[in-house]
Amino acid sequence: MTVQGRYLGVVRDELALASDQARQALAGADPGTAFYRSNMRRLDATADTGALTTQVMTSVPVYLRRGDVVTSISARSGATAAGTPTNWWFALYSNAATPALLGQTADQLTAAWGATTNKTLPLASPVTIQVDGVYWVGIMVKATTVPSLVGASTTASASIVTGEKNLAQTSGSALTTTAPATIASPTAAATVPLVILT
Repeated sequence: MTVQGRYLGVVRDELALASDQARQALAGADPGTAFYRSNMRRLDATADTGALTTQVMTSVPVYLRRGDVVTSISARSGATAAGTPTNWWFALYSNAATPALLGQTADQLTAAWGATTNKTLPLASPVTIQVDGVYWVGIMVKATTVPSLVGASTTASASIVTGEKNLAQTSGSALTTTAPATIASPTAAATVPLVILT
């Protein structure tokens, strides 16, 4: 006899699965077949953040499971549109101590990113996750005015206890067409954009 009824596994794993399925259902995806991961709940993304600096990558952690296949990355702009963009892209990085580039979307060059607009960009090739862990999603925009992003503002983005990840961080400089090979020397950021992987 168990205190968990008919479920014999780790209860927290079952609750995590239920949470994933609930998020998928809210996203309009079939929780039995669709893949959907995000770094925060949409209900928590209540701020219009200034998460971006031109030519600097902002990255956020997303927990991915072995077997997940990431094909696209989505983000939503806030009240500020991109003004005269010349390069912008999304990227996926590994769960290594120094995260390595796993995939990047095409450089969107001068394509518009208007205010309060969802952008879903496909990776150049799908990425199949080999091991459970915290991966990183990067966003970079080079523009006269970078777009604001929907997300959250927090004074506790930087890790507090040993082993914690930053909730958002910046890295790189003078970036243009290509994502850096690694996320090197990141700095914790106080604004956390919402990203969704499908």
